[in-house]
Amino acid sequence: MPLTFDDLLHRAASLARPGRRALLGIAGSPGAGKTTLAERLTRTLNGDGEPWVAHVPMDGFHLADVELARLGRRDRKGAPDTFDAAGYAALLERLHGDEDGIVYAPGFERTLEQPIAGSIPVPPTARLVVTEGNYLLLRHDPWPRVRSHLDEVWFCDLDETERVRRLVARHEEFGKAHQEAVTWVVGTDQRNADLVAATRRHADLVVPESAMPKVDAGT
Repeated sequence: MPLTFDDLLHRAASLARPGRRALLGIAGSPGAGKTTLAERLTRTLNGDGEPWVAHVPMDGFHLADVELARLGRRDRKGAPDTFDAAGYAALLERLHGDEDGIVYAPGFERTLEQPIAGSIPVPPTARLVVTEGNYLLLRHDPWPRVRSHLDEVWFCDLDETERVRRLVARHEEFGKAHQEAVTWVVGTDQRNADLVAATRRHADLVVPESAMPKVDAGT
């Protein structure tokens, strides 16, 4: 039987067990639909009751533009070494430990293209945290520290033509001219996408396009 979104809901919910908080990672190349899937899982599982699922994106650990400029990496924004991977791993460890009250995670403002500290509260009632990002399955340091704190990692497997279309549309939505968006997608984004695609085989579950929420553009 083909995998369905209902199957994903059941699998995600089953990760949370009494007495422990579970962490689910969703990986995939830029534009593959990671954020859309994470948001839909979170919203559907929470329903109308008390929220027990939280969404904490990796994007909050982008280095700020001023730091990327200092490091000479501004033109490669989105590459593995433009994130605070160690800080991300430390947050996941803290969330998995489940010993604190509210834990505040950073978010990412797409209009500004900058991280925003302390903008995502994860309450003690959250028994499942869904996190998503490109490099959850990367095998070189310090990224394995991230994987070690995740109960499962799923990989979004979207048709390449559709992935590129969505990604160009997203860059245009947030201010890039069409040709500028295309140049960034086939250059910087594609180098990152190739790196991420090579990690697909390490996923606990490959999510086909047929099981993912339908969107016009996504991450």
